[in-house]
Amino acid sequence: MVQAYILIQTEVGKARDVAMAIKEIDGVARVDSVTGPYDVVVLTEAHTVDELGKMVVSKVQQVSGITRTLTCSVVHL
Repeated sequence: MVQAYILIQTEVGKARDVAMAIKEIDGVARVDSVTGPYDVVVLTEAHTVDELGKMVVSKVQQVSGITRTLTCSVVHL
């Protein structure tokens, strides 16, 4: 299982709408609204890196109100 955190910046006033929409995407394990330079942090899970990438590009980044994403893969040291 591959995991990654997606850090999301949203349009002003859209963080709640974005978080609610992302919760419905398959592969999303957790969604939190946060303060700071990012508005929403998402923990995702997929079987492969390719599957994870496809989820980010074809599903997460298509949610209305998102202006920027940063995907951080989880590594086990």
